[in-house]
Amino acid sequence: CLYCECVLQRAVMVRKKLTAREGRGWVSGTLFCTHFRVAFVPQDSPKADDNADPVLLGDHDVALASIEKVVVVGPNRTKLVTPNSSLKFTPEELVLYCRDLRVVCFLFDRLTPDAQVIEITYTIAKTYQPPKPGSVLSFQNAALGSVEMKQFLSNRRRNTYMNWYESASDWEQELERCGAAGWRVSSVNDRFEMSTSLPRSIVVPQKVLDTELKKSFAHFNEGRIPRWCWRHPRGSDLMRMSSFQNNIYHEKDDIRNLEMILFGCHSSLCVVVELGEELPSPADIQLAHSRLRALCLGDISTSVSVPDDKWLSTLESTHWLDYTRSCLRKASEVACLLRGGHLTVALQEADDRDMACVVSSLVQVMCDPHCRTQQGFQSLVQKEWVMAGHRFYSRINYHRDNDKEEAPVFLLFLDCVWQLLSQYPSRFQLTDDFLLALHDSIHLPLFSSFLANCQRERCKRSQNIGQSYTPVNGWRDVLHPDSSSDPSDPPLPSVWDWSLQYSKHRRDRFTQPVPPIPPLQPLLNGNLNTNPDTHRLTDTIPGSVFLLSRGTFSCPANLLPWRSGSSGVYKKSHRRAPSSENVPGLERLLKAWALAEFPQGLTSTSAPQGPLDPFEPLLPLLMGPCMGLWRECYLRGALHAQAFSHPISANHPHPVERLAREVQQLKDKLAQVSISTALKPASTMAEPRRTDTNLNQNTNNGTFLFPASRPQSATMPRAAPPPTSTNHQTSKGAPPASAPPSRPGHKDNSGSNKHTFLFGHSSVAEARPDQRYYPAPNNAKLPKSNGSSISS
Repeated sequence: CLYCECVLQRAVMVRKKLTAREGRGWVSGTLFCTHFRVAFVPQDSPKADDNADPVLLGDHDVALASIEKVVVVGPNRTKLVTPNSSLKFTPEELVLYCRDLRVVCFLFDRLTPDAQVIEITYTIAKTYQPPKPGSVLSFQNAALGSVEMKQFLSNRRRNTYMNWYESASDWEQELERCGAAGWRVSSVNDRFEMSTSLPRSIVVPQKVLDTELKKSFAHFNEGRIPRWCWRHPRGSDLMRMSSFQNNIYHEKDDIRNLEMILFGCHSSLCVVVELGEELPSPADIQLAHSRLRALCLGDISTSVSVPDDKWLSTLESTHWLDYTRSCLRKASEVACLLRGGHLTVALQEADDRDMACVVSSLVQVMCDPHCRTQQGFQSLVQKEWVMAGHRFYSRINYHRDNDKEEAPVFLLFLDCVWQLLSQYPSRFQLTDDFLLALHDSIHLPLFSSFLANCQRERCKRSQNIGQSYTPVNGWRDVLHPDSSSDPSDPPLPSVWDWSLQYSKHRRDRFTQPVPPIPPLQPLLNGNLNTNPDTHRLTDTIPGSVFLLSRGTFSCPANLLPWRSGSSGVYKKSHRRAPSSENVPGLERLLKAWALAEFPQGLTSTSAPQGPLDPFEPLLPLLMGPCMGLWRECYLRGALHAQAFSHPISANHPHPVERLAREVQQLKDKLAQVSISTALKPASTMAEPRRTDTNLNQNTNNGTFLFPASRPQSATMPRAAPPPTSTNHQTSKGAPPASAPPSRPGHKDNSGSNKHTFLFGHSSVAEARPDQRYYPAPNNAKLPKSNGSSISS
């Protein structure tokens, strides 16, 4: 049952290529195309239960909105299909490239009618194209517009285990959870008059009244004043704000209010962290992500590929890992500052809507165990992204009509979280499956969480709220329908309603058990500072403001524009801050913390075991080999895109299968050599042979290119299993091929003691599950087969 969807075209006797997570091989069934999705129904799938809750996408379905391009493979050729394409051959394979880096491959059986093959190919190519902005609304109506789905969504209850931050009580609950005294929730922006991009409720110092607060909005870009985000258990507060408006005249009372807001509950020290200089811009992130997509997926329609020996250098040239490393480094610096206690750290960005979301979220993931649980992480995204005004709608670019604003900033944040998860797996309740599901969900224009740039736009759509202006009352919200909001539009669910997208079996893999969080130790005399460098910071003159940039502190004259003027107000009310020469660099703070937690030193081979205190920051290792590529996300479609398992005949196996057989034969020969070497007397051997020897070590620089085989016995390494598949017999009589195993590497050189692992680890390193390395590219070039040019 396709839940009352209009089936545009169907094709029978179709086989779908299964991924590694699905068990590999092929599964037979029927392929459908509707206004909403490309649905594949396996033959042996159980009959749909009419009383079951509707699910937007099945396990084998692809939403049309997530498709980026359609490629067909025929005899001796491949072709990119567009709405205006003309096919002069009958496709044998249909390949769907998705925006979420998936590649879905369907194989048409010889018994499938040619007319069905041609028609469903054209239908998919024409339907997934978004010709105009209204197509997103039609896509939503196709998915959510049925009577059954509307009734189902209207009766859904919200997740009560997470904080949505949509009301003042939600923010008060967060203040209580963090133990943040001295702060209050203000509704001064309840009608979005002060700032259209900030939420209705913001947290400000308790000593600042709303009447005084209103005068401060004009001094910041888009009215995004300094506001509280989170309190560290040791007493420091994290704030966010946009850049100052330098062309605004600062009254004496305005200056007092601005500094009261900026210092928060701490009168001694405020550190402003400028994010624009060291972190990438949205345009940089978009370019890096585009290059990463091209590297991981390639383009089979043009046979463009990257040679194996240049794959890693091409990966580095995308700068995606560099940007991930930059974000983690900046978040680590802020986390170390907050750990010192009793200061205010204010993240400053030009518009406070992109990289400030990344850094503030990463800091809380590093320092707060609650944010590493599923419900806590979902609440964190709601607070720092959805309600804080990240431009999801513009950055994701669902209409694909404004490339200048498009930038996957949120996907960069998910990659940073995955880096932390890979290095500290036992400290996270959420799993890689959860991050992958969130990564894929952002490409579906169905969820209210991602279909607006701020809370005002979200409320405007759901409540049909417009605004009118009168000289007496100013801007006021009025209820009236407008062209962009129709009462008949289907209600949009939240992305956190996972049961609409995934089965219970998939949702059970979103979390893993973690040890309980011990209670927070009470502060002794209000001070737990043990770092001498932190003492030097916190013992400064009251009213000191420092700028953290490029790992060092400074006190520039133009940091606060109202202090650099000639009015002399600051000189009368405060003493001058000390010279920046007396302020220690942050690298000393990081070094002191690292030596306390890692006496053996931070090296590329010492995996972080995690601090004993659960509230100590999880500082990641940022050296090259420790920063891995998210293989489960970026490389899950690489095999499909670069080596299609197209059966040729029983006498001529697929090139991938021939390669697998050659690798198996090589392993058998190596096993025989290992046995004969082990039988030699010890006196004839230069040194004992290690059982965990890596057989593809580079003899020039001691670099391991692929993971070492774990020995099955003391003398014989385990042999790889032969290729298998789910369907052993096909109508064309060819055995389907499995995924290609790792290619044979260089000769053995186990005598070297200097090893650097790039793709995997030896049996010694397996004792450290937190260590991660670069993955091996799955883009081995394949020989020509059946006249088709197939390359990575």
